[in-house]
Amino acid sequence: MSSTQPRPVYVIGAGPGGLAVAAALRARGVRAVVVEKSDGVGASWRGHYARLHLHTTRRLSALPGLAIPRRFGRWVSRDDVVRYLEKYAEFHELELVTGVEVTRIERAPAAAGAGAGDGAAAGEGPGWLLHASGGRVLAGRAVVVATGFNHTPRLPDWPGRDTYTGALAHASAYRDPKPYEGRDVLVVGAGNTGAEIAVDLAEGGAARVRLAVRTAPHIVRRSTAGWPAQRTGILVRRLPVRLVDRLGALTAKVSVPDLTAYGLPRPESGLYSRVRQGAIPVQDVGLIAAVRAGTVEPVAAVEAFDGAEVVLADGSRITPDAVVAATGYRRGLEGLIGHLDVLDERGRPLAHGRRTPAQAPGLYFTGFTNPISGMFREMALDAEKIAKALARRLGVRAEARRAAAHLPDTGLRPVDPPA
Repeated sequence: MSSTQPRPVYVIGAGPGGLAVAAALRARGVRAVVVEKSDGVGASWRGHYARLHLHTTRRLSALPGLAIPRRFGRWVSRDDVVRYLEKYAEFHELELVTGVEVTRIERAPAAAGAGAGDGAAAGEGPGWLLHASGGRVLAGRAVVVATGFNHTPRLPDWPGRDTYTGALAHASAYRDPKPYEGRDVLVVGAGNTGAEIAVDLAEGGAARVRLAVRTAPHIVRRSTAGWPAQRTGILVRRLPVRLVDRLGALTAKVSVPDLTAYGLPRPESGLYSRVRQGAIPVQDVGLIAAVRAGTVEPVAAVEAFDGAEVVLADGSRITPDAVVAATGYRRGLEGLIGHLDVLDERGRPLAHGRRTPAQAPGLYFTGFTNPISGMFREMALDAEKIAKALARRLGVRAEARRAAAHLPDTGLRPVDPPA
């Protein structure tokens, strides 16, 4: 490969995180190739339920270098998110390879490392080999893994699940309420997905909707007097946990009615304490009204299945026609990079953003956290940080950075101190 076309940085995944990193790298003069296993960008978003909108505002959800069109409204719909991602890849002229799945990443042997003929920088290291579908082996200077927070549906192995005679599906398969019209439906999981699907079913003609709750969630208004909850999340991120917990409790008492009488008590643990454990508050897009109206009925958590019955944690048994399990996702990284010792006990990357694992230099991750300040916003900030770190690591010259297409300012500013 000539000195003008060095081995690229490979970005795995053409969702918002991967596209943002690729655009930021291109702006710094680093060649980036996005590899996507589906046939287009935004595959996860295309598969979400039709009702879904971003829970973060349009202005605070733009990726580097391209604002989200004003006509998409303040809370951008699923379909408009996909349109935006398609336009983003086109606008930045990103190198995108679709229909190719990367199955394993390995350090390249030293002999396969960069030499003077392929534009490698001193100290860059041997790089990486990506094993992909069709027997392909791709050689990259560095790798950014952006395969997504919601990658592999997680369905608990409840006792009796395999012999349950009703319909059981993970929320990833839910699109709209039409197949559930006139039916008794149990939604399992009171996170944002479960809460919104329950409301969608209640409004879409289901005969009865129950919501199985193991741990009562914190519920926040998406916007109060025009002030979005996301902005509050940005402001409080650096404050002490206990202080934010107190502020959250006071705010909830003022803005969110007590639903204890309806089977949904206020949480015992603090809002930010829960966030630090990975539980994001539920943004109210109709849940409060539905619970108070009785169209969504909170019930105890699911313990087991028994024939046509669902056994709940309080000992009661119910017989819904269908169960929709909004029970979350796994990152699904074990097969790809599990052998590199870069994952924690829960399968999450040990490093994130501009930081690269000490045992795997040149391997970066984005999009594997679910921050209270908004995932799109943090992926946009991460993209700039990763691009800056990689350009420095790869020794991209200042003149090459100046010659690259600079990204317009979207108004985003890093929350962390600059690298």
